[in-house]
Amino acid sequence: MDYIHDTLSGLRQSSPAQKEFYQAAEEVLDCLRPLLEQYPHYHDHAIIERIVEPERQIMFRVCWTDDAGKVHVNKGYRIQFNSALGPYKGGLRFHSSVNASIIKFLGFEQIFKNALTGLSIGGGKGGSNFDPKGKSDTEIMRFCQAFMSELYRHIGPNTDVPAGDIGVGGREIGYMFGQYKRLTGHYEGVLTGKGLDWGGSLGRKEATGYGTVYFAQDMLMARGEEIKGKTCLVSGAGNVAIYTIEKLLELGALPISCSDSNGTVHHPEGIDLDTLKLLKEVKRSSLREYVEHHPQATFIDIQDYPEDGHAVWRLKGELAFPCATQNEVTEADATALLESGVYCVSEGSNMASTAEAVGRLLEAQIAYGPGKAANAGGVATSQLEMAQNSSMQQWSLAKVDKKLRTVMADIHRRCATTAKEFEQPNNLVLGANIAGFRKVADAMIAQGHC
Repeated sequence: MDYIHDTLSGLRQSSPAQKEFYQAAEEVLDCLRPLLEQYPHYHDHAIIERIVEPERQIMFRVCWTDDAGKVHVNKGYRIQFNSALGPYKGGLRFHSSVNASIIKFLGFEQIFKNALTGLSIGGGKGGSNFDPKGKSDTEIMRFCQAFMSELYRHIGPNTDVPAGDIGVGGREIGYMFGQYKRLTGHYEGVLTGKGLDWGGSLGRKEATGYGTVYFAQDMLMARGEEIKGKTCLVSGAGNVAIYTIEKLLELGALPISCSDSNGTVHHPEGIDLDTLKLLKEVKRSSLREYVEHHPQATFIDIQDYPEDGHAVWRLKGELAFPCATQNEVTEADATALLESGVYCVSEGSNMASTAEAVGRLLEAQIAYGPGKAANAGGVATSQLEMAQNSSMQQWSLAKVDKKLRTVMADIHRRCATTAKEFEQPNNLVLGANIAGFRKVADAMIAQGHC
């Protein structure tokens, strides 16, 4: 398999200083080795060389004016990675950490995640290094309008349908949708995550978190276990974390943690969902305030985190749900999780674990669901929103949630069946990567060398 090494080496030369992208590509390509040994025709069609290069990379400047009249310039991105299975689909991320490497790794992961859903959607991703934190609503509106003024010419309901991601919720989607409509004169499903009164889907906000819990439920069921009564560690305090916690509580589990950029809340009696939603969805304030509502809880300041990882993963629990950002679980964190008794990890964030951490979790043969499988519920429900927009309908929450549950069970089945096919039944990372790749690669071959 020298050509895999050669492909990775070529990426480092053609796409310099993109470490997150290299990490994502290396994980996928390494998992493909047994498939490529058995089916060399994928090499004959240069699928590896083609799939690691985006079909289109769009970069642009975004100029906007703050409330004091000062002009700011940010970078905007949209990576249209692969359209073999359908229109490009993937979120927009607004965060100070956003750069070309982050967006490319997210877009690359999105190809296989979307393929695993079984739905007709390709892979893409976008965003900006704009940070909504600390900005007024009018500043965010002006930025979103400026961003969409550049992006609108590259997207469409049958071409590329962005959604939200970190820093992009219903407010931001609304501002961008309004600007798209003004510029094009079209009222169409060009964005998902829209408001319920103007084309949105019930259950979309909850879908990624709910789906992550459903995937954990399937992993546990495969091992003869259930989720009820389990102590759960959850990181993050955004949309994914909040609705992971909500579904865990609904299923009778005990989530005892959440975290933000200031630190970690540890509440042994169980996270109070109403307080969490008040702080993060209404007040948009720090988790430091959580202990004012619940004095029995502890707030661990980020300054007191261990040097080799994160405080949330040093707590004692049975199930872990990383829902914050990429590479939030280090090798030391993985070791700490295993030592504290965690035997199931379901990733709500994309590429939540470093390569070394993944190695430790796989070596321990615990139930481990990688992000491209475990958090696919969000994009799956986005596609359901697209279907509702096309038919000018709005389905009930029960119908959407039932479809989501079916999609997540199907994803787990595909990953587990593929892992077993290649004689690594406990390796859902390998199963997810091969199953997703094979579907996309077969479509690419059928459509010709393009």
